[in-house]
Amino acid sequence: MERMSTKVVPPRHLRSFKTVLICGGSGFIGSNFVRHYYHAHPDARVVNLDLLTYAGSPENLADIDRLEASQKSSMRRYRFVKGDICDASLLDRIFTKHKPDLIVNFAAESHVDRSIVSSFDFVRTNIEGVRSLLEASRAHQVGRFIQISTDEVYGDVARGGATEEAPFRPSNPYAASKAGADLLVQSYIRTHRAPAIIIRGSNNYGPYQYPEKLIPLAVTNMLEGRKIPIHGGGRHIRSWLHVLDFCSAINLIAHNASDNSIYNVSGEQKRNIEVLAMFAHHLGKDLSASKEHIGDRPGADMRYAPDSSKLKRELGWRPTHTLAGSIGDIATWYATNTSWWHKIKRTKKFMDHYKRQSRAAWH
Repeated sequence: MERMSTKVVPPRHLRSFKTVLICGGSGFIGSNFVRHYYHAHPDARVVNLDLLTYAGSPENLADIDRLEASQKSSMRRYRFVKGDICDASLLDRIFTKHKPDLIVNFAAESHVDRSIVSSFDFVRTNIEGVRSLLEASRAHQVGRFIQISTDEVYGDVARGGATEEAPFRPSNPYAASKAGADLLVQSYIRTHRAPAIIIRGSNNYGPYQYPEKLIPLAVTNMLEGRKIPIHGGGRHIRSWLHVLDFCSAINLIAHNASDNSIYNVSGEQKRNIEVLAMFAHHLGKDLSASKEHIGDRPGADMRYAPDSSKLKRELGWRPTHTLAGSIGDIATWYATNTSWWHKIKRTKKFMDHYKRQSRAAWH
């Protein structure tokens, strides 16, 4: 007898939104989500609030700017606002003017290495910024608030997978600040009945990723004929998720999930050294001659393993990209957008950090 499927696929767009405020929309994941949401919802307005710190750039959304410029002013749906999510008066003005009914918060300091050197900006942006957004959302009665979190809140997972109920064991200031934000959101859910959702993503990869992260750093260094600094032996295991799959998951959750839900979104588990070998092979490079091993991070996590079974079971989400199938497109993107990453890698902010990172200088 054939068993009935237990897979639940929700109707598309159980909820709809007129205006989405995307915080941190000029960074890597944020800009990809702005682009995804803009095209997926042609009747919605998109407001992007970003402070444009070192990892955010207007160039990441130049295509949207060009598209908007070609439209009549009455047809334009995208607005950029430069500003700090910690600025309560600015948030009040934005919420009053644009009246967003959906908030998606990507705004965060996100590089572990930087948090080890100095944690101040991480605590300020990742915790105080979230508090400011929650307060503004509560004051203006926003219908849905989505906090973009990370699988790093679970810390090192030796065996099996970390479900949404797994305890927090953050191993570095970045992960701790994100865990703190998650707890703050959950407290607002209980105390103020905030209509909030938490989404914990795994290691994203794709176009427009700031080149201090492993994949863009490796690809651009190999294109430049420079060595790739690898923490420890490169045996760390991460869950690799294409940014477009993450964007589709966020979009699905935003429109179909219940308030107060928490979802993991994960990809393929591979060791860092395996991922680098795949890119080196595609670029025709000898990885052994292209890498240099440096000291590992203090308290480094060896394995992240978020379990996204809940998202697949409840909302029917499935990734459509594989790392092996995406390598060519990603390598080509960085090879054909050299001016984008050359400009970044020549800045003092990048060069100072890169020198410290490549020497494994944590103090």
